[in-house]
Amino acid sequence: MSQVTPDAAASPSAPRRMPTWVVVAIAALFGLFYAYAVWNAVAFLVTQAGGPLGLNGYGWFVLILPVLFPLVAFAVAFRLGWRRRAWEFALVMLAGLGLVAVFWLDVVAYAAAYGASLLG
Repeated sequence: MSQVTPDAAASPSAPRRMPTWVVVAIAALFGLFYAYAVWNAVAFLVTQAGGPLGLNGYGWFVLILPVLFPLVAFAVAFRLGWRRRAWEFALVMLAGLGLVAVFWLDVVAYAAAYGASLLG
């Protein structure tokens, strides 16, 4: 019977955990872009709500979603990627940011095409 040493038990292909500072640095860098998406959505919501006609209930619903979506996307991307290697974590965060950008473009296109239906 052969004994397994602790060094032999760890396979060379097993991913090593990233240092905490790397996780924080990547998350903070991408977090700035996600925060910009939230800021942009809030500014658009305030602009539309402060207009001469205001917003109806559906308009509030449509324009609150892009405020919440980047926060949810960041949380999901962080949850999926924080135990992976640094480049994989950054790629997951970038994919989430891409989803946020597509969602934002959909909301802007909807507001441009059907903006009058959002007004009170």
